[in-house]
Amino acid sequence: MTAAVEIKSISYTYPATGLDSSSVNALDSVSLSIDHRTKLGILGPNGGGKSTLIKLILGILKPTSGSIQVLGHSPTKARQLGLVGYLPQRIEAQLDWPISVRQTVALGCTAHLKPWKKATAEDNAAIDRALELVELSDLADRPIGALSGGQLQRTMIARAIARSPKLLVLDEPTVGVDIAGQQRFGQLINTLHEELDLTLIVVSHDMRAVAAVADRVACLSRSLHFHDAPEGLTPAVLAQVFAHDVAGVFGDLHIDAHRADDCDDPTHSHASDSCCDHNSGGAS
Repeated sequence: MTAAVEIKSISYTYPATGLDSSSVNALDSVSLSIDHRTKLGILGPNGGGKSTLIKLILGILKPTSGSIQVLGHSPTKARQLGLVGYLPQRIEAQLDWPISVRQTVALGCTAHLKPWKKATAEDNAAIDRALELVELSDLADRPIGALSGGQLQRTMIARAIARSPKLLVLDEPTVGVDIAGQQRFGQLINTLHEELDLTLIVVSHDMRAVAAVADRVACLSRSLHFHDAPEGLTPAVLAQVFAHDVAGVFGDLHIDAHRADDCDDPTHSHASDSCCDHNSGGAS
């Protein structure tokens, strides 16, 4: 069986936007094969190419070089067929619009229809199912402007799954969410994964958000640094991936990352022993 997503040696360069600007290499020869039903977390720093990779998978951008297949189709075709659901990082909902939760979710089913076409009985059943899966059936008639942040997020997830996609892409879904909220989100995503037989891609710069839902992790900072199970991540890999963020604070420096309890260098300072017991790593 072919992979759900097959990415082969893609690179993407943003063109120069003015006389004083230069082109920006956002991704460099990235290859990634995502098996069906995988829950993949893509972890990386801001500016590391995560958003660019999402746009390529969704067909919003086309690679400068290399190729992408999504569920056996081009990314654009896969979205047109309703095979891909997407939750953007910024929910562009007009919260003062007189639109209900159900009407918002219905847009996931009907946005592709001609203006004169109405939702079918099958569409309505899919909307009901999506609301049920995110536990919002009892709020179906509530205006979206009256929702809490968590309820609004679940509404948008329901909209993303309303056409029963086979791939669901979530961009920074837990920004501003506390640890308890991340755990609830992880439980919801696991339920959707099982009920809808989904392949999941969760993109974040937050390791906790990725660990809450992912069974595989890809670390991305313009190129791919790691692709394995979350428990296989080491402090050295994370230091390599996030070196750009660290350099932005401390300037250009060499990062030697390791677990504190593996270090025999007396010149290094580390977190307390209680932190080490929780597998925290020190970087110096």
